[in-house]
Amino acid sequence: MDRIIRIGKRNAIYIPKEIANSLNLKEGDRLVIVVEDGKIELIPVRKPSKYWAEISPEEVEEVGEEISGSLGINS
Repeated sequence: MDRIIRIGKRNAIYIPKEIANSLNLKEGDRLVIVVEDGKIELIPVRKPSKYWAEISPEEVEEVGEEISGSLGINS
């Protein structure tokens, strides 16, 4: 997807709504700016925790005990 945009006051750039929506970008999201070979690349910074499974401390302990037991390790 290509678009021509203008640089605004204080060198601000605005990402067109359809592009922001297609990338699920929201106000306050962070982007990495890469400048290389005369080009600017914007890369969304995604929160790794968004992709982690939710697991409680009790479940972590239970899994740890199962692994320890299968390895013959007593805690």
